[in-house]
Amino acid sequence: MRRRVRSARRRAGILERALCRPHSTTWLRTIAPARWRASSFRSTSVSRAAVSFPPLQQFAPNDRSVYPFYEVLEAARLPVIFHTGHSGIGSGARGGGGVRLRYGAPMLIDDVAVDFPDLRIVLAHPSFPWQDEAISVCLHKPQVYIDLSGWSPKYFLPTLVQYANTLLREKVMFGSDYPLITPNRWLKDFEALPIRDEVRPLILKENAIRLLRL
Repeated sequence: MRRRVRSARRRAGILERALCRPHSTTWLRTIAPARWRASSFRSTSVSRAAVSFPPLQQFAPNDRSVYPFYEVLEAARLPVIFHTGHSGIGSGARGGGGVRLRYGAPMLIDDVAVDFPDLRIVLAHPSFPWQDEAISVCLHKPQVYIDLSGWSPKYFLPTLVQYANTLLREKVMFGSDYPLITPNRWLKDFEALPIRDEVRPLILKENAIRLLRL
């Protein structure tokens, strides 16, 4: 365990130096808790967020060996996006293609939100079958948001629509998961939802602007 933590901290140092480059883009390739690294730098733009896919990468978001990664993101004031809920990747394949769905449970990310209160966190996708858990975490932790990518809005659970309209109106954001779902298709299905007129611009644009500090 100590070896894994030391290894993660070394990689955190690499990432921290990369994030401090004033005109670079850092793409994170999170392979496993002790093997993530920063790579593929560009000189034209700046990173806006880090993305991870715990079920595919097979790690629990609250694994302490990944904490140096979160420390760097928190210090750099960059949000982290976690895939949550069911995964289309591996569906129907033998053994689910090795994807372990339990790592997509939002309550694992609640621990991260407690331990890193200044780290902005996005729970990517409606978190079926843990939608209520995602809503609870988002309600309870002020720095946690939900994006609506990966599912057509016509499949959103009524509870998600209810909270998006009310208590989470400033913490739910548009996302399509292109090319699996095109923005045009997502927006067309979104129009049919009973979302209040004053809430639509929050979900489609304003909440993301605030999260990403654009």
